[in-house]
Parts: sequence; C-alpha cells; structure tokens
Amino acid sequence: MRLADGPTMLFDGVDLALDARVHACLVGRNGAGKSTLLRLLAGLIEPDGGDRSVRPGVRIALALQEPVITGEILLDYATAGGAEAHEAEAALMTFDLDPGRPTPGLSGGEGRRAALARAIAEKPDVLLLDEPTNHLDILAIETLESELRASRASLLMVSHDRAFLRRTTERCFWLEGRRVWRLEKGFEEFDAWSEKIAAEQAENLRRLEKAIERETYWFHRSITAQRTRNEGRARALNEMRQRKALLLGDASRAMAMSIEAGQTSGVRVIEARNLTKSYGERTLIKRFSTRIVRGDRVAIVGPNGAGKTTLVKMLLGEVEPDTGAVKLGSNLVVAYLDQARDQLKPEATLWETLAPAGGDQVMVQGQPRHISSYARDFLFQERQLRQPVRSLSGGERNRLLLARALAQPANLLVLDEPTNDLDMETLDLLQERLSDYDGTLILISHDRDFIDRLATSTIALNGRGDVVETPGGWTDFTAQNPGFFAPIQAPAAKASAKPAKASPPTPPAPKRAAKLSFKDEHRLQTLETLTPKLTAEIAALEQRLADPDLYARDRKAFDAAMSALTKTRSQLAAAEDEWLALEEKREALFS
Repeated sequence: MRLADGPTMLFDGVDLALDARVHACLVGRNGAGKSTLLRLLAGLIEPDGGDRSVRPGVRIALALQEPVITGEILLDYATAGGAEAHEAEAALMTFDLDPGRPTPGLSGGEGRRAALARAIAEKPDVLLLDEPTNHLDILAIETLESELRASRASLLMVSHDRAFLRRTTERCFWLEGRRVWRLEKGFEEFDAWSEKIAAEQAENLRRLEKAIERETYWFHRSITAQRTRNEGRARALNEMRQRKALLLGDASRAMAMSIEAGQTSGVRVIEARNLTKSYGERTLIKRFSTRIVRGDRVAIVGPNGAGKTTLVKMLLGEVEPDTGAVKLGSNLVVAYLDQARDQLKPEATLWETLAPAGGDQVMVQGQPRHISSYARDFLFQERQLRQPVRSLSGGERNRLLLARALAQPANLLVLDEPTNDLDMETLDLLQERLSDYDGTLILISHDRDFIDRLATSTIALNGRGDVVETPGGWTDFTAQNPGFFAPIQAPAAKASAKPAKASPPTPPAPKRAAKLSFKDEHRLQTLETLTPKLTAEIAALEQRLADPDLYARDRKAFDAAMSALTKTRSQLAAAEDEWLALEEKREALFS
C-alpha cells in the first residue's frame, strides 16, 4: 500500500498481514504514520495505491487515540458500534465505569476506558488499538492486559508502553523508512532486532555514498577525456543520488534535549510530616511523612483520582494540608510539567508559546538561542512555529511542554505524566537525560518501565487515604506491598459460638526516647541555618571566579577565592552529612 500526506509520502510499498488470533504491536517514531495506517486497516480511509483485503464476515473494531464519546449515557456509546447491551455493560464495569453515567464531563482516562470497553464489547475478530494506555492509571493498564491476554481476536496495538507491549505481544511490526519490517517474536526481542536493522541500513547508506563518490569521479573523468556524455552512467548516478536523499530523509532525527540543574539546592529539598488531606467525606491522604533530599528521583503512583497531583502540590507548598506541615529546602528552583497541558494556550502559536515576551530569541540555560534553532532540537519545523497549539498532535504538545520546562535551569523538576504520546526514541532520550540530571526529580507516571529505570523510591496512594513509600521502582513496590491496591473486602462473618482462647498478654515494649536529645535538636537547628549560608557563600565565590580577568588582574584575590571555595564546599559537605545523620536518628525514633 502507498499513502501520502500532502507532499509527504508516509509509506510506499507497505505490506502488512494480520493472522488469526495473533497479538501484535505496530511501533515507530512520532510522525511515521502509525495512526494513519491503523485507520487505513480499519477502512476509515483509502490508500493512494495498493490493495486492502478483508476476509468476508470479519468484524473490525478500532479504539482511536483521541476518542469522541457520544450518546446520553456511557451505555449508549458502548452499544453504538453494535455490541449487545449485556456485553457493553460488563465491559464498562470491568473498566470501573457506571453504564448509566452521563457522557459529558468525562476525564481523559475515563474517555479512554469507555472507548476500550466499547471496542472489546463488540467481540471483534480484529481489534485495533491506538495508544490504549495513554491517560490510564497502572491498575487500568493491568486490567486491559488481562482482557487482551484472554481475547481470541487478532490484535494490532500502537503503543509506547514497553511494559505493556512485553506482556501482550507475540509479533512486532516496525514502521520505519516508509516500509514495515516484521519480527516473528514478541516485543521483548524488539530492541536488539531493530538495532541490528538500523546498523544494516547505516552500512547500506555508507556503501551507497562510496559508490556515488566513485561514480561521480569516473563520470567527470569520462566527460573530460571523451567530451561526450555517457547518458546511461548519468542516469545511474542520478538514481543513486535520489536513493541517498530518500535514505537520509527517512532517517529518524533524535531530539537534542538537555536538562540542567543550575544552582545547587540544599541537601534537604522537601520534608513533610504527618500530612492529611480530605475533600468532603473522602480522605485522600492520612498522616503521611517523607523526606526528599537532593538527587532523589521519586515516583508517585496510584489510581486516577487517588490524590497524586494533590500530594505533589502539597509537597510544593501550593496546597495547604488539613494537618501536618511541609518544609522546603533552600535555593529551590522548580520547573513543573503539567499533565493537563493547561500551560498551553490553544490559540497561541508555537512562537508565542516559546517566547511569550516577544522577539525571536529564547533564553536556554542562560544563553540566548534563536527560536527556530531551539525548536528544531525538539523536532519542530520552522513552518510550524506560526501554527496554533491546537493544531499539534498529542506528542507534539508534550514536546512543546518539555521545550518550555527545560529551557530554564531548575534543581527540582516535577513531571506529571511526561510519557504520554511520546515515541520510544524520545522516551529513551528523556530517561537518559533524567538519569544524568544533577537535581531532584518528582515523577507522576503510569509507565512502569519508565519508573523502574529511573526511580530511587516510589510513593503509592490507593485512594483510601493510605500512602506508602518504598525504595526502588514499580517492581520493587509491588513485591514489597502485595494487595496495597486491592479493594476493601467485606467484613468476614462472625465466628460461631465458641470464643477463641485468649492469647497471653504481650509484655510491654521497653520505653524508647520520643525525641532527639536537647543537644542533637539544637545542633540540627544550627545546621539548618548554616547550610543555606554556606550554599550562598559558594554561589558568591563561584560568581566571583567566573570573572575571566580576575586571575590576570589580581592573582592573590584569585588564589584566596579558590581557597575559600574549596574550604566552604568541604564545610557544606560535612554539614550536610551531619544533618542527614541526625535526621535519620530522628526518623528511627518514630519507626
């Protein structure tokens, strides 16, 4: 099949066949045409060339990336594609949706669950899913995995969620270079296989460039020697040049994002004690305490509506807790990437979004950059800069938010669902940059693989007020907290008549100190005052030494500043180590 988007050829000569009951994924970079290919397979659009054949009687269901939920109630929507009412009700309830709920006012996650329930309820022979895990929480993703593993339909799924694909696929299709490559194995084998193909393509390009170089030399030599053109050689050379242009044009271009922490924060970034937050009769957070220190990478997980964003805003001091207190560290510079993308104005252009004050430059890590140059780092073409934000795809909007959030140095980076709509290449780059980031990271995400690769600790909320923190990522959390997200069970029936034999009373535990000694408490307060002062002194000395003429102008002053900087850094490191030791001692008193 062949299909073009205006002057751009999306794919040419694509061959793709779905076998009965095979569960496959379709992967590729943003803009490669994956969603378009799904729509073409579903029969919603026609190819410019080639054939689409479907066995007679085969039923196809497609869950779109951005579904439009219609009808008065969810049951109306779920049965609009031909599903039986009882099947639609069961599917909606599987995804924790009330069939009688009115359709207006659904969140992004609820709309996605409704679209998946409708597609599954239709009992199709072929099920096509476009980014099915976007906006779903981890529990909903695991529900979807269970449904798909039990499905007898042929599945083709477009997704960036590596953990999801590893659990649900047995075949891979890779849309790359305007053609589809096929792997007869599950996604677990995809990375090694695709890297091998990419290396082969790079070698083919290298050989072609050598052939063009050699042919160009002989072609011009022939003209000089014989004064007559060899038309056949000229055509061959032109064809090779055109092939090279196609190979270069099809080569994926990686983002050039960088993440800078800027000035160093204090060792304590956030300390929260006994936080509680309720809305009406519902308690989201009960008596939660945590301490986040510089360099931590904290993942926050839980069902949609459990209070993840509320917790983050309490930790940042933007929302007041009902009880408890939050203490922020010194020299914090915060960058916040918002899940709802509310920071983007739909009618504003990309240019206006990146440079709201006007002009043609944007400050990036303290240095001026031309907007078009900086936008290219995030894979935006110059012609897109005058387009409104509303014209962008989901992945493009997320890249625009990243471009804004990462332009200024920040030593505390808060990312709320940053992986939505990003392709795997961009996700890998983002994970790599965050791993090298010198600051502190708070990450709200449903991407289990992304969490496992990044998090030093995971905070989980179950929506009933329980909040726990576990070292490591998602896999570590689930291993150490089985049943944390399980629904509350009904009380067991009362045992019969014969009372159980009373256990002997447990001897009282020996009394422990309830707080730090006066000396330790005083020293802790002293250190909390001292560390910001030392940090400020270091910043002042570094600024003084940044003067390129200081050494030549005043050698003694330069040497004195260097000596003072070394001494102050040593004092700060010792103070921070002592502060951490005292904090750990205090924590142990309450454990």
